[in-house]
Amino acid sequence: MLRLSVLDQSTIVTGRPPSASIQESLALARHCEALGYARYWVAEHHNSAAIAGTAPEVLLAALAVTTTRIRLGSAGVMLPHYSALKVAEQFRVLEALAPGRIDLGLGRAPGSDGRTAFALNPLAETAAAEFPAQVRDLAAWVAGEPLIAGHPFHDIVAHPQGPTSPELWMLGSSTYGAQVAGYFGLPFCFAHFITDGHGTDEALAAYRAQFRPSARWPAPHVALCVWALAAETEAEADHLFASRAAWRLDRDRGIYKALPSPEEALARDHSEGERTRIARLRARALAGTAPEVAARLRALAEAHEVSEIAVLTTVHDTDARRHSYSLLAAECGLAEPVAAAA
Repeated sequence: MLRLSVLDQSTIVTGRPPSASIQESLALARHCEALGYARYWVAEHHNSAAIAGTAPEVLLAALAVTTTRIRLGSAGVMLPHYSALKVAEQFRVLEALAPGRIDLGLGRAPGSDGRTAFALNPLAETAAAEFPAQVRDLAAWVAGEPLIAGHPFHDIVAHPQGPTSPELWMLGSSTYGAQVAGYFGLPFCFAHFITDGHGTDEALAAYRAQFRPSARWPAPHVALCVWALAAETEAEADHLFASRAAWRLDRDRGIYKALPSPEEALARDHSEGERTRIARLRARALAGTAPEVAARLRALAEAHEVSEIAVLTTVHDTDARRHSYSLLAAECGLAEPVAAAA
């Protein structure tokens, strides 16, 4: 059975304050836990009027104390911004809050523009080149294992220690992250939603070719993260998708702003070229009725030989967003739903 998870960026939408997006993330996590989703991952972006998720480690702490079963994780922590030890400590604390439920997803991309990257880390120009070494050290600190011989910080321990440790993941939209994941024997999640699927085959092939078995992962483990939307009818899916299409047109021009409502998006006066672009986006999008979207998710998983898919659904209306996850859960046969916490 296909394992479904959730990626949440805490998307900012028009007509509501950005802080409301964080509250919606808490409510959506409880909803998806009740539906039987396996993981709930939150993103890291900076200096963006489109995404409120700037500090996944803080949001995860709130999620850890308001959920009981679902795995929680970052998708991801942009490691070049930070000290590997500090990240290890943060996630050891999260592991103490929710033992056996924490995923530490890592990325190398800035999650922002170059200037913001320097504001986050004055050494940003060279930080990305240190990424593999950071991953090596972080993996050891998170697991409570010794650093490499001769390491200047070999006697430093990331606290609090405990009987379990976070599950480390590598995230990426290119072959670079795939190769790093393979080298360290980590599971890898490809950001299909960023590239519209382009480069998936190449990245997964690189990961599997480079994979070196580790104690926790004796064999490669791959997941995909896709954008998907399920609705009661095709017409409703088309209507809701208008928000996504308008946002993508803005993004392709380097403009990041709040997700418009379908009505706002449909009221825009698009050029002929933009209308052609929207038609292409809609044709590729995993949006439609639940049976249609579920079938396409299964086909995608089979084509790429993956058993896990994380679903990102950005919809202006919170009820429509939650209903989309409900429809997919029912169609894909997730665990029998239970009452969500208030």
